[in-house]
Amino acid sequence: MKHLLTILVFHAAAGLLRADDWPAWRGASGQGYCTEKNLPLRWSDKDNVKWKIALPHPGNSTPIIWKDRIFLTVANKGGSVRSLMCFDRKDGKQLWKNDVAYDFKERNWTPDWYANASPATDGERVVVSFGSAGMYCYDLDGKELWKRTDLGKWAHAFGNASSPVLYQELCILWCGPNEGGPRGNSLLAVGKMTGKTVWETTEKFSSWGTPVIVKIDGKDQLLYCPAYKLKSVDPRSGKELWHCDGLMEYVYTSPLYSPKHKIAVAMSGYNKSALAVKVGGKGDITRDRLWHHPKNIQRVGSGIIIGDHVYILEENGTPRCYELETGKELWKVEKRPAGTNWGSMVHVDGKLYVFTRDGSTVVFNASPKYELLATNRLGDGESTNSSPAISNGEIFLRTNRHLWCIAER
Repeated sequence: MKHLLTILVFHAAAGLLRADDWPAWRGASGQGYCTEKNLPLRWSDKDNVKWKIALPHPGNSTPIIWKDRIFLTVANKGGSVRSLMCFDRKDGKQLWKNDVAYDFKERNWTPDWYANASPATDGERVVVSFGSAGMYCYDLDGKELWKRTDLGKWAHAFGNASSPVLYQELCILWCGPNEGGPRGNSLLAVGKMTGKTVWETTEKFSSWGTPVIVKIDGKDQLLYCPAYKLKSVDPRSGKELWHCDGLMEYVYTSPLYSPKHKIAVAMSGYNKSALAVKVGGKGDITRDRLWHHPKNIQRVGSGIIIGDHVYILEENGTPRCYELETGKELWKVEKRPAGTNWGSMVHVDGKLYVFTRDGSTVVFNASPKYELLATNRLGDGESTNSSPAISNGEIFLRTNRHLWCIAER
């Protein structure tokens, strides 16, 4: 009887984590895992499209979903107005839109790259980073709860991209990259109810990847990559727990972690290094690296760990599968299945979904034996640097022109 009660309590608690919500960048885990089944495998710009709506401006961010609401950022050309939009998931109707004006010029690669970070929500509030324009918190009806406009001017030729991470009573933001700004780069934790600083750590170097919260030896840790290193800190205090050397100066991806193997994986971009390390130590754990690839193809989108393997779709469209513990490459692909890619992988029901820059979603079998299952194109004229978001049997895809809802008819 006691065992039965334990099982019932476990399932009741698990039920509080809605499988049909996608509350943050790369979902609830921050690593692209989705527990749903029977998602659409094939679609086009006409087939299995529940709805699509035109967006007022482009952006690189990915939508998030909470129950019947979708949240998405956009920005006008030049970034003088940056907006958080809320839509009804039933039909894509706009419910509200909050604009933030920013009168200063912020460095960027193109004039359209001022909506890169995805929002994050806990079901009561939604937090968004607008780069140099600040971090804002709203309730789900769009009422402003707090803002931080004192985070400095972030200056980098490639702009910024890291999304907020909500953890317990905190909101954690990787602030930067910032070359030469007076405030520098920092990892900042504020109270999610007030926006007031709880802790902050400064870094000489920065990156674009969003940190992730993982559990190691029963304790929560925050993994992030401030260029050249993979680091872990206590998310409650910002105190460093360990670090591993071996990355290079450009890191666009988020760290990956396998609790089964107690292995963390981090990957540089711009044709630079990747590594896997056995975690559990303290201080400098570089000696515990399992493998180190000193040079690889460019990576912008994040990969994923499934079972004993790491998967990623490179920027040039080459899919790769590595043994997690050895780094041995298993997929040998003669023809690339897609064009260039900046999207991050999502795992659903044994399949890997990636949204590529030409508006196609390629679907692979999550297996050490290579198998391309589908290539789904949204039509001419569509382009994206975004990633899929999945909620309650529906796939949400953001291009520079539209927001699409894909569902089986």
